[in-house]
Parts: sequence; C-alpha cells; structure tokens
Amino acid sequence: MLAETYLLVIRNEENFEEKTAISFNYAKLLVVTTAMLIILFSVSFFLSTTILARWFHPASKESEINKKVLQLSMAVDSLTEQLSYRDKFLQSVTKVVDGDAEFLKEDSLANTGGAKRQVKQADIDSIAPVDVNIRNEFENPSKGVVRMVTHTAGSDIVSPFLFVPLNAGIISQKFNPKNNHYAVDIVAKKDEPVKCVADGTVLFSSWTYDTGHVIVVQHAGNLISVYKHNAVLLKKEGSMVRAGEAIAVIGNSGELTTGPHLHFELWHNSTPVDPEQFISF
Repeated sequence: MLAETYLLVIRNEENFEEKTAISFNYAKLLVVTTAMLIILFSVSFFLSTTILARWFHPASKESEINKKVLQLSMAVDSLTEQLSYRDKFLQSVTKVVDGDAEFLKEDSLANTGGAKRQVKQADIDSIAPVDVNIRNEFENPSKGVVRMVTHTAGSDIVSPFLFVPLNAGIISQKFNPKNNHYAVDIVAKKDEPVKCVADGTVLFSSWTYDTGHVIVVQHAGNLISVYKHNAVLLKKEGSMVRAGEAIAVIGNSGELTTGPHLHFELWHNSTPVDPEQFISF
C-alpha cells in the first residue's frame, strides 16, 4: 500500500487543460512530512533557547542583571578600598609634616618593632618660599652627593648625605609648584634600581591607583623623600634603610604616568622643596 504510486494532476478550471502532474506514493509523502517536522522542531527549539529566551524568559533577564550587579559591587569595593588608603595616607602625612612628636616616636623601629604606617603626598594650595640660606650652607658639593644644613627652632640640624636616586638618570620634568608639580621626573634605563637618598625609615610601601607602587622614607631633620611609579618595591613599611641602598625598581605603574620614570619628591618641614637644590643629578 505504501509503495503504490499515485498521480496528482492540476488542471485549468475553465478548459480543463493539464498544467502539472505530480507522481507520489505514501512512503515518499511520509518521509518528506517527517523531515519537515524535524526541521520545524529544531528551528523552534533553537529560537526558544536563544533569542526568544532573552525576550520572554525571566530567568535569563535576572541572570544578566545579577551579572551587572556583581560587576558594580566589585567596582564599589575597589573604590572604597582606595578611598580608605587615601584617607589614612593623608592623616599620616599631616602628622609627619607637622612634626607630630608622638607619631614620629611611635613610628620608629625602636618603639614599634616595625609597625606599619601609611603616608601619602598632601595636596598643597599655597607653597612657602624655600629658605635661600640652605644653599649658602652647602659643604663640599660633589656629583651625586650634597650635604644639607637646615635650621629648626634656632638649632642646626645636619641631615645625612643625599645620594642620587638613579644612576645616569635624565630629568624629563622639573620641580614646578605653579603647575602643581612638586617633584622632579627622572628617566633612566629599564630595570634601573631606585636608591634611597639618605638613611631613614620606610613609612609607606604599597600601591595606589594614581601613582602605582610608592615608597616613602622618613629621614633625620624632618626630611621626607617620596618615590613613585615604581615597577617593584624592595622594602617594606618599618624597614630601616641606608643611604644609597636600593629600595625599588624604576617602572611605569599607576594611572598618572606617561612612560617609565621615577617621580621623586623631597619634603622638609611640611613644605615640598626642589630636589635639584640638594642633589646633583
């Protein structure tokens, strides 16, 4: 029965002229019908699990919303952590540059056993003029080493020798308070070690969003040196460092940088000073 052949004839209604004749049997009709049903089912299933699911299925929409909420939550956590670091940074640097005796005493290794402190550069709205007498009291100036003498409360405080932080470095941007640039930017070859300019204690050694890997050192005579945009930090907070000792590796970390270099700052008695006045680069 399935193999019996039938002829489907299509004629013109007016003159009964034969137009088309189709030969078929039930077996062929069954196969064609089954194939069309399979194709129709496959297309429907594909649409229901992809395009139509995004439009009508609530679980798909909820999953997409949850993914966006998770991304926003991670971004908020990161910003909160950065703001916390910034607040601690500003509080600590305010105590240091204002000469808080208790804070400086607690920060020494002798009294804290290496307790960690976090310090960051303070934003300066007005800059006091650097004392010109400092330059008149230099002793035995030489390439890379200058002896600095400062006056505090009527008594002379002789600081350690100041060493060049980078060997064979070239200054790409000078100290310019008018443009809010309270440092010198120094370019040197790749993987050049960054050296501490004087004996001191590491107050801060960590990463910040704007300036990347930063290390801050407290020296005698209320002098602070800051080294920013490093690739690697070699010293931890609370470490005692010697003049000329490697404390970091030059890099290009942080958002506020345009290329590998060292952003070097000197602070004395709550005022940023021009490093070129005390170090021969």
